[in-house]
Amino acid sequence: MPLNPKAVGSKGDPIEVSWNSKDCLLYAVGIGAGTGSLAFTTENTNSVDQVVFPTFPVVIGWGRGSAMSNIGSFNPALLVHGQQSVTLHRPIPVAGTATLQSEVTAMYDKGKAAVVVSATTALMAGEPLYTNTASVFIRGEGGWGGERGPSGPQNVPPGRDPDHQVTYQTSPDQALLYRLSGDRNPLHSDPSFAAMGGFDRPILHGLCTYGFTGRGLLQSLCGDDPTRFHHIEGRFTSPVYPGEALTVSMWETTLGEAVFTTSVGERAVIDQGLVRYS
Repeated sequence: MPLNPKAVGSKGDPIEVSWNSKDCLLYAVGIGAGTGSLAFTTENTNSVDQVVFPTFPVVIGWGRGSAMSNIGSFNPALLVHGQQSVTLHRPIPVAGTATLQSEVTAMYDKGKAAVVVSATTALMAGEPLYTNTASVFIRGEGGWGGERGPSGPQNVPPGRDPDHQVTYQTSPDQALLYRLSGDRNPLHSDPSFAAMGGFDRPILHGLCTYGFTGRGLLQSLCGDDPTRFHHIEGRFTSPVYPGEALTVSMWETTLGEAVFTTSVGERAVIDQGLVRYS
C-alpha cells in the first residue's frame, strides 16, 4: 500500500536505551575528534572530565522504536534524509538510561514525492533530555492531494564574510569508523551497494557530516563547552565522500544564535543551518 497520511500523530512503542563512556568516545572519534579534544575522546586524562558532543543523540537508540513503521509502504532505496535537528534540554551525560518516544508529526505531499517528519523525545528520570526531529524525502510517494508544507529559503546567511570558519579533513576510512556507532547501511561501506545507488564508491553518512559540523559550531561559538550548546538544525543538500574536507561557515545573527553552512569546496552539503547557544 502507499503512504498513509493518517499516520500523522501516531507513535512508536516507547523504548529504553542506555549508553556508556565507550559509546561517547567511539562517537567522538567517529566524527573526527582526536588528541586536540581529549575531554571528548578520553575518559582518563589527568584533571580532565569526560564530556559528550551535543550531536551524540542522533546515534542513541539508532534504528529502534521509530514511528516510521506506521507510515505505510515505500521503496527504501528512494528515501533520503532531508533535515535533522537536535534540541538539548540539558547536557548529555557520559552514561545514562533514557526512554525514547517517537511520533510522526507531519506528512507533506510534494507531488512526485513525500516528506515525512518525525520527532523523538528522550526522557531521563522522567525529565526531558533531548528532542530529535528528522525529515525524510521519499521519491514517488506524493500525489494524494495533501498539504505541500513549508518551502522557500530559511536561515539564509547574510551577504558578508562569515564571522567564523573552520575546516576539518575527513579520513578515507571515516565511514568505517562512524558506522560502529549504529548505522550499518552498506551504502557507506560496500562498493557494490554504493554502485547500485549511482555512486562510484561508498559515501559518508550524512549524520557523520552533521557531527563534524556540530564540532565546528561547538568549538567556534561555545569554546568547546557542551553546556552552552542548545540547538542545531540543518538540511542535507549533497553527499560527501570519505576523505573530503568539510568547511563550516558561521554568521552570528543575533545574541545566542547563528546561521551556518557546511561545504566541500564550493559545493554545499548542509544548508539552512541554525544553531542556538549561550
